Amino acid sequence: MEHQANSRRPRILIVGGGFGGVAAARQLKSTHADVGLIDRQNYHLFQPLLYQVATAALDPSDIASPIRKIFRRQKNIVVGMGTARSVDLVEQSVQVNETYIPFDYLVLAAGATHSYFGNESWQSKAPGLKTIDDATDIRRRFLQAFEAAEVETDPAARRAALTFVVVGGGPTGCELAGAMAETARKTIPSDFRTVDTKTARIILIQSSGRVLPGMSEDSSASALKQLESLGVEVRLNQRVSEVNDEGVKCGEEFIPARCVLWAAGVKGAPIGESLETELDRSGRLIVQEDLTIPGHPNIFVIGDQAAAKCSKSKKPVPGGAQGAMQGGAYVGKLI
Repeated sequence: MEHQANSRRPRILIVGGGFGGVAAARQLKSTHADVGLIDRQNYHLFQPLLYQVATAALDPSDIASPIRKIFRRQKNIVVGMGTARSVDLVEQSVQVNETYIPFDYLVLAAGATHSYFGNESWQSKAPGLKTIDDATDIRRRFLQAFEAAEVETDPAARRAALTFVVVGGGPTGCELAGAMAETARKTIPSDFRTVDTKTARIILIQSSGRVLPGMSEDSSASALKQLESLGVEVRLNQRVSEVNDEGVKCGEEFIPARCVLWAAGVKGAPIGESLETELDRSGRLIVQEDLTIPGHPNIFVIGDQAAAKCSKSKKPVPGGAQGAMQGGAYVGKLI
């Protein structure tokens, strides 16, 4: 790039302080460049354990670490807090809040959010699990359901209060359902007097023929066996057609449930739409083998925001921490 031939150090901007963004920034610690990292929050979240916060096994502070603390000793990085809204491909800049930040290299690692497949009205009734706020909201709903059952005198209403539905049998859905069952059967039974929390009904609804469809069949079979051993009712090849304040409709059956949780789908962060390049059906950016977008060799996309394929197997890289960290380290080396 011609503008890097002068004395000015290259500007590398990373959007997202998750596993991918942090891995990329760490890889760049010895680079003679000015690195900027922007995130909506000022902490790095250990997302794989969010379900434990949601089921009251951990506190939020146990899985969140200040981003500035992580990079305290890395002299070539500046950390900022803000919402990255769009990318200007002509000016080579990113709009963060109301400011435009220029870059020579851009690493998009903004992650993904919930997808309700066009049924956005379901979001308030069936929250998903992506953030600390999501986890604390789910924990409140989960625990308050037992409190409601404790004082409920109507048998049908008590049954509904003790029924929990998790929609989606991917990693998040399986972890949530298993942790909820374990909490209800092993952790809190002695805390209540008039209700037996061990009778709680946890239902996991999965649209395909197996849980963890992105993993091997052996992993799926093992997860199914573990869930069923915890007392989780797993319903395969079924779809939810309605969610309301009273419960969910699954096929022709309506399931009264006080607490419904969503783990059925994700979509790429909205900033990806501003790049004017191809997206997959989940709104993730389709990237080349080197994780760049076509026509822009200085713009990389990693983690849950990228629709990437393994160079060897040609299969989609599953979402999760490992893929994001590997992508971040790889991109950092390339730059």
